[in-house]
Amino acid sequence: MSSNLPTPFLPTTRREFLHRSGRGLGLLAFSRFAPAFLVHSALAATPAPETGRPILVLVQLAGGNDGLNTLVPFEDARYYRLRPTLAIAPDKVLRLSATAGLHPSCAALHELYQEGHLAIVQNVGYPNPNRSHFRSTEIWETASGSGEFLADGWIGRYLDNACAGQPAGDHDPVAIHVSNGLPQSFLGAHEHPTFGLLPGTGNRRENEENRRLLEALVSRSGPAENDNAAYLQHTLMDSLVTEKKVQQVLGGYQPAATYPGNPFAASLRNVAALIASGLPTRVYFVSLSGFDTHSNQANQQANLLTTLSSGLAAFQKDLAQHHLDGQVTTMTFSEFGRRPGENESRGTDHGTAAPLFVMGARVKGGLHGTAPSLDLAPHQDLAFSTDFRGVYATLLERWLGSPAAPVVGSGFAPLPFI
Repeated sequence: MSSNLPTPFLPTTRREFLHRSGRGLGLLAFSRFAPAFLVHSALAATPAPETGRPILVLVQLAGGNDGLNTLVPFEDARYYRLRPTLAIAPDKVLRLSATAGLHPSCAALHELYQEGHLAIVQNVGYPNPNRSHFRSTEIWETASGSGEFLADGWIGRYLDNACAGQPAGDHDPVAIHVSNGLPQSFLGAHEHPTFGLLPGTGNRRENEENRRLLEALVSRSGPAENDNAAYLQHTLMDSLVTEKKVQQVLGGYQPAATYPGNPFAASLRNVAALIASGLPTRVYFVSLSGFDTHSNQANQQANLLTTLSSGLAAFQKDLAQHHLDGQVTTMTFSEFGRRPGENESRGTDHGTAAPLFVMGARVKGGLHGTAPSLDLAPHQDLAFSTDFRGVYATLLERWLGSPAAPVVGSGFAPLPFI
């Protein structure tokens, strides 16, 4: 190996190492560096799926999805007054009730709704909303109030309270993200084995960079001289084992549904593969970006909703064909909705509340919560009617079987969608 590897590629702290390893490193080519017992454990057959083990899949709609053009109030004249060019015509809406329907790009989700496998929670938000992408995402991922700042995420607190000491493989992750960085929602007060994959099929150039980094790390590592060095060595070996197992699972998986040819669908296909392998992972995280539609929203959101709808439907069909749909519930979330009134650029600006989807064989399908009032001036925002922490409380208590109060605080009663 060349000895002139640029110094910035080498992590110098535990935090930097975790940041890099959390993104899903291309470690498969380095099994020759790992101790034999670790390689053998990676090559062992994966355990059979645990019957009935509940799994949660989180799907982030990054950028702020426009809720009013996702769940359309087609019988409300005020909707058409607020959106003279962006409103969806009544004859185009995929009807769910006498007053509300889905965007025409959501045909696949509409079918799931008709089958009873899709719940839509209306008008979800939180008090004193923040319109910053960064801060509002932080609020959703940490389940904090708008005026408090928490270091750990709601999934991290769930893992702290529910998954400590649970039996699992020596290296198997309890949470996996398919995204470009470790979600803040995964951070906890205690360390838990998590793993990251790049979206879709991955980036070859970045994988090559990671390969060179790991080759340098492994070839230069000698006996650990202190606790921090020992920790880094142990983390590297764990990552080697996990990466080998994950790549074998992904390479050998035979989906039972046809996924669309885009990175989001490929990411969901990878999640289905990992679920089918029987990993003890309890939570998966996938992200779809592009929802910050300040201008020319119509086509942009239509394409994004097609990607979302067709991808989720393929994922649900794949799980059902593998008889795993009873184990998995999927929830979408976005940092905020958009303003009810369209702007001068035929787009919408940062707003507050929006609907979210909950999908699965065991959800109570239908519309839940209260629709937003549109008795508003053009520059006013929606007033939320369901706190997002109530949605989290439902998933924690009725799906994951964990008390909600230690995770999201008290006062958030579960909702009837599970």
